[in-house]
Amino acid sequence: MAAADCVFHRTLTRSRPGPNQASSPAVCREILSVVELQRYTRDQGSSVYFPQAVLNGDDLYDVTLTDGDCRLRVTLDPGLNRLVERHVLRPGSTLRNATFTSAMTAQLPECPGASADRDSYRLVRAEVTDGAPGEDDQDEGLRRIHVDSLPWFGSSGPAGPLVPLRANRSLFLPLWNNVDYSGEVWMEAPPTEEDEETEEARRPAVTVSELRDSFLIGRRSVARGAVHHQLIVRIINKSHLMYYGRRDQNCECPYKVVLEVCDGTGSVCVVLWNSVCVRWYCRLKPGDIISLRRYRVKRHFQAEPDDIEISVNSRNPAALISVLPESSVSPEHLPPAASYSFCNSQELLVRPHGVVCDVIGLLTFSGRPERIRSDGRGAELLEYHWLRLEDGSSNQPIMVKLFSTSQPETHHKLHPLSVVVCSSLKLIKASDRTEVFYLTNTTYTQVYCTGQGHHSEMSYRRLRPVRHFLQWLRSQDDGQVLSRALIGGFFIHPPPPVSLETYMKDRRGVPGFLRGAELQRELETLCYRERRTFCIQATVTMVTYSRRGEEDRCLFWTDRASSLCSSPRLSKSSPSSSSLLPLPSTPPSFRPPLSSSSSFSPSSPSIGPLTPRPLDQRSRPVKGSSCCRRTRQGRDIRGSHYNQSRTTTRVRRLVSYPHHFYIHQTRTETHDSCHNGNVCVCVCVFV
Repeated sequence: MAAADCVFHRTLTRSRPGPNQASSPAVCREILSVVELQRYTRDQGSSVYFPQAVLNGDDLYDVTLTDGDCRLRVTLDPGLNRLVERHVLRPGSTLRNATFTSAMTAQLPECPGASADRDSYRLVRAEVTDGAPGEDDQDEGLRRIHVDSLPWFGSSGPAGPLVPLRANRSLFLPLWNNVDYSGEVWMEAPPTEEDEETEEARRPAVTVSELRDSFLIGRRSVARGAVHHQLIVRIINKSHLMYYGRRDQNCECPYKVVLEVCDGTGSVCVVLWNSVCVRWYCRLKPGDIISLRRYRVKRHFQAEPDDIEISVNSRNPAALISVLPESSVSPEHLPPAASYSFCNSQELLVRPHGVVCDVIGLLTFSGRPERIRSDGRGAELLEYHWLRLEDGSSNQPIMVKLFSTSQPETHHKLHPLSVVVCSSLKLIKASDRTEVFYLTNTTYTQVYCTGQGHHSEMSYRRLRPVRHFLQWLRSQDDGQVLSRALIGGFFIHPPPPVSLETYMKDRRGVPGFLRGAELQRELETLCYRERRTFCIQATVTMVTYSRRGEEDRCLFWTDRASSLCSSPRLSKSSPSSSSLLPLPSTPPSFRPPLSSSSSFSPSSPSIGPLTPRPLDQRSRPVKGSSCCRRTRQGRDIRGSHYNQSRTTTRVRRLVSYPHHFYIHQTRTETHDSCHNGNVCVCVCVFV
């Protein structure tokens, strides 16, 4: 039970309505701390709880709060979803003046967050502050408390695993994508199957070709009913998790997984549905031999008319799955081993666009997570980050745009100096520049890296390309590899257009320029880690020039008339020399120091120091490399797109609120559409 002096007890108990009385909002004046945020999608009944929030997206959030004495789970009002999407409200945040209202509880699932009499609340208003250490003594004290040991408000203890409060779902989603899994329930061991007849378990009762033939000829036992015959197959490929939950569906666990399996007679797709995915996804891996019973055979969705798939579900009937060691299967019925198609960096130069292959390499760059909209403007955000692999076969690194593969633990361990294997990647090449390429995910992409015990379990370690790579790896000097290893930073690939003509060609003649107010509206729609590219037309007011490796010394040009103009309108300016003044809309990290020697002209430039770019907008080296190496390598990670000399252009008064812009590959173009000193720049904005 909660303590007598619990803030929730004092605030929420007094606000309970009496008989025939309407409930009134309860305002908590005390400081509350956010312990956890959990995301899930709406279902058909969610509109009952939030009838006015149909336009706030498909996501709902449950928030766990603590006052230091107990915990309380509430549902975030959909009108506050933007606080989570912008990463303003997050675990560790502090809430002040939080306003709660009672929520309908007729369909509330049993959960530890509700009290014995099934009271439930939603958070409709709050002042959110960052809970950084040292901000407030009381906040810091709350963070030291072991929240897992605190009691739930109005409850004697947990009644089971936490489930969503406002939807008929049994699982939560990760905060930033729909592909990874979230929660300890995914890691629980699946139930074991007891084999009554050991000999039968070692010999399949049916083969893949027999199932296909029986289904196509319409045999009733296969085409219309459940198949109880044992099928022994090997997993060749394993897809990422596919979430299909929608607001018009009430499925508790809307997941599916596709496995490509084979035996000695052929291959087939096995589809795991719903709760079977939760029990078995983390347990199965490519190369495993599995036994299947109680499954259904169906016509393969979006495949050849004569192809089939095996459907494995938790009911109608409840399928039986078990993982078999190779020694338990008779040699004549042992499925063939999984095959790999490794390509090194030299071979990728001549491979055609769209080919699917596997790669192995030494990880020297791991970019920060970014998110993009599916299909350009879709509602779903896809999370990815860039990897740079080296394998010694050429000077060309292997760039991988790696999206989520439902392996969150492995992705968190992708640090430089790790040996990484990526399977089933698709080669992407530009039609006009075949030397510029990168690899990206397919449905069956899987990632394996050192430190996770993957390599010793996989069969690819015996292949010739892997042995050649390991030979090259042993010859590498650890210090040299460490000096070029990078984490985080900004990276774009393929390189942006180098001319306005090229850009217009890519846009098919539609420039899509944004004005200041339009750009501001677009920026306000961005979510946390979301990345989009915009094109603007503006007046250049300052240009800086520096050589790679000499960023502490640079040349810069400015225009007095433009820099001192107070009118918001862009006016025509003359290239006269003037003293350099910091611009109001210029990020502080780009402002040169004010000094008497800052007056110059392009014909007689003066050299002055320029403050380096902030660390959060660039790559950082791994421990052991020097600061100057960090600056130099920060250029190298974009090196394939940058020249030895670098020009930075400042655009004055784009928007009036504090956003930092990184303007990449800015070049002045002589074109009919550019007048009065205007230039076209591509601005890549990352929040």
